[in-house]
Amino acid sequence: MEFKAFQEKKHKRTIMIIAGISTFVLLVGIIIYQSYAMYEQINEYDVIKGDIPSFMSDYDVKVSVVIDGQFQAEIPGKESGKAIEKIECTNNAIATWDYINWSIQVKNLNNTKTKCQLFFKTKYKENILNGTDPVLKDNLIPILIENDGTVKKASLGSEWYNYEKKNWANAVILQDQGIQYGEGEIIPEENIESYFVWIPRYKYKIFDTGNYDTLTGTLEDGKMPSKAQTIEIEFETKSQTISDGNSVGSWLTHPAFTAFNTNGMWVGKFETSYGTNGSEYDNSKINKFAPDMVRIKPNLYSWRGISVSNAFQTSYYYQRAYDSHMMKNTEWGAVAYLSHSSYGIKDAIRINNTFMTGVASLTESTCGHIEKNEECNQYANNFYDTISARYNTEIGALASTTGNISGIYDMSGAGWEYVMGVMKDQNGNPMSGLNNIYHSGFNGIFGCPSCREGDATITNLTTGIDYPDSKYYDSYGYAENTNTYSRRILGDATGEMGPFQTDTTINQKLGSWHGDEGSFVSHWYPYFIRGGLISYGTGAGIFQFHGTYGGGNSGGAYRIVLTF
Repeated sequence: MEFKAFQEKKHKRTIMIIAGISTFVLLVGIIIYQSYAMYEQINEYDVIKGDIPSFMSDYDVKVSVVIDGQFQAEIPGKESGKAIEKIECTNNAIATWDYINWSIQVKNLNNTKTKCQLFFKTKYKENILNGTDPVLKDNLIPILIENDGTVKKASLGSEWYNYEKKNWANAVILQDQGIQYGEGEIIPEENIESYFVWIPRYKYKIFDTGNYDTLTGTLEDGKMPSKAQTIEIEFETKSQTISDGNSVGSWLTHPAFTAFNTNGMWVGKFETSYGTNGSEYDNSKINKFAPDMVRIKPNLYSWRGISVSNAFQTSYYYQRAYDSHMMKNTEWGAVAYLSHSSYGIKDAIRINNTFMTGVASLTESTCGHIEKNEECNQYANNFYDTISARYNTEIGALASTTGNISGIYDMSGAGWEYVMGVMKDQNGNPMSGLNNIYHSGFNGIFGCPSCREGDATITNLTTGIDYPDSKYYDSYGYAENTNTYSRRILGDATGEMGPFQTDTTINQKLGSWHGDEGSFVSHWYPYFIRGGLISYGTGAGIFQFHGTYGGGNSGGAYRIVLTF
């Protein structure tokens, strides 16, 4: 009897254990099912009207949203401070994010159900920028550049720039935009088409009004006196009231930003190059409008020999969605002033003594305008490692606006750069150039029709192209001399760099900051050039400015800016 009772008791216990396990399994199954159902309900839903374009309405497209690693029930708003990190779709569909319309764009759809998962991150922001942090679009990829030049895709949720530490934000446009890279993944150089650097919007304290109409400076002990100083700037967004100071000690919102009403601009990291190989100067091939040939990369030859009108058109049509355009004189000034603030190198930039982009002379220049001269820092049409260093070396970084690899290169030496800054004729219209042979290609009056082989009977160009909207160029008052600096635009880094003087000891015509050449535009030479040529020696630099006629020249390069 006892044995039988024991067996019955054991049997009941077994049944209870089995029942308990079954109940547990059932509960787990219910929880999993409910979780899955909740996921289906919350995280996978028909997209809100407008999030997917109408041409995809015939397809069954579902999206789910992940924000900072957590599933969410809806897409974050445009002003939420979130940014798309990546998009993953099934059925080989390819999706991108339209930042303008704040919606998903899906390609390669088929008639089967497609699921896309949107990963958003809270964007990293630097407090000191006061809201002027970098603005990105689909094809502009944020990057980190290591000192050896290795490029990696940056995480928008991590520190990928720090202006307080002189690390400026960088981004690239890819050759093959269909290739997607994950955070921290190396982007090979061969798939990079162009590099850009972000210049945040700011106001600066006026240190000199630049009202100079003569050469008033004097040499000190036979040398140019040092006038350079740290420029005080404060970052501010376009939503803030514009500062409109015009006297020493007052604040002025830099005009480079007010013209386009932006929170900043993306500036070409290097002088623009032509094609994949950055071919050397060949006027028969490269003085033309060719936006598809733009490359902005290191270790290529700068695109020289192009007229101002062709350089402008090439820049304008390069990336229309990003309002690309040829750099203006005031935009050059904005970069120069930031470089000489506490957020930049705050010193002279080492000259690029070659025509190859991103190169620095091994030593400081010791002479002014020179021919090839070993005693005076010889310059080279090509790269020679015996006299030059590439951008991704310790010396090469001295040719950057920050003194490190995050800055902008080729703003001292290399090719002198045409900028969109032109003198007006006596009727207030922008000029075309010197004469019917030496001109920009823009329609307008010639400054000296009979000069330098010109035909005196042709006084203006009418068969060229018309000037663009005035926001794309800076215009300056008429004068027939190069010393009327009072025509400057505050912020363009010309007249404010005075007073000016001649230094015949180094064959330098006029002195700007750091001994850079400083000569204003005139009726003969109505177009500004900046930075100086490789042969300018001490006369080259980010504060160099001079006038010329605007035509294709073996020394003349240009730079591209994006604003949106």
